[in-house]
Amino acid sequence: MEKGDAELNAAASKIHCENICKTFIQKNTQKVHVLEGIDLDVRENEFLVLLGPGQSGKSTLLRILAGLETPSSGSVLLNNETPQGPGPDRAMVFQTYSLFPWRTVRGNVEMGPKFKGMPKKERRELADHYIKLVGLDGFQDAFPHQLSGGMKQRVGIARAYVNIPEVLLLDEPFGQLDAQTRYLMEQEVVRIWEQDKRTVLFVTNNIDEAIYVGDRIVTLKGKLPGTMDAVYPVDLPRPREHADLKFLELRRRITDATELTL
Repeated sequence: MEKGDAELNAAASKIHCENICKTFIQKNTQKVHVLEGIDLDVRENEFLVLLGPGQSGKSTLLRILAGLETPSSGSVLLNNETPQGPGPDRAMVFQTYSLFPWRTVRGNVEMGPKFKGMPKKERRELADHYIKLVGLDGFQDAFPHQLSGGMKQRVGIARAYVNIPEVLLLDEPFGQLDAQTRYLMEQEVVRIWEQDKRTVLFVTNNIDEAIYVGDRIVTLKGKLPGTMDAVYPVDLPRPREHADLKFLELRRRITDATELTL
């Protein structure tokens, strides 16, 4: 770990992962070891980044935290309790947009509260609040095919927030966007988080993005099974500038440490 960064006590953590291992069995009965020995603590309302190349197990770890996968061994605690599968206390935003094409922006955002049985007036007010928060006020009645990629991902973020989760899990949410839109969305996701705090775990393979959005960066090695490599506190004020000397120095340290795998 970067070395000198003390790990949190499990009782003080929002999320505590201990010795998480994951093995998949393929159709030919071959075993694929994806994660090995992951020990991780995440603070309340922390913006933590999981940084690593493809095939490092970071998305699998996120799916375990979401309850979409179960670890082969090890344990996960959320608020000192073992979560049983997916739950409303966690929401996930994927790289693919996964919007209902026949529903408007408002219709997509309010689906969660609708399934929970929230009255129409209340869920519409809640949906409109988060649509405004993500910068889509005025687009409530637009359909997904009328939106840009960045706008679609804003809908996904609003849809996650509207369920009032304690933990927000973002799996390379800007991976499909062009460079300029990606940078704008990095700014937006930080702005949204600062206005409506949640515990966030954000997966990326982009070092600049990790430094820009994160409170801490956890790097994973690039060979399977994925293992934790180091933890880097990001002691930089927000908003951050990519040309800032401290930003560039942290980027150099992470790049040098991961040059064989990133």
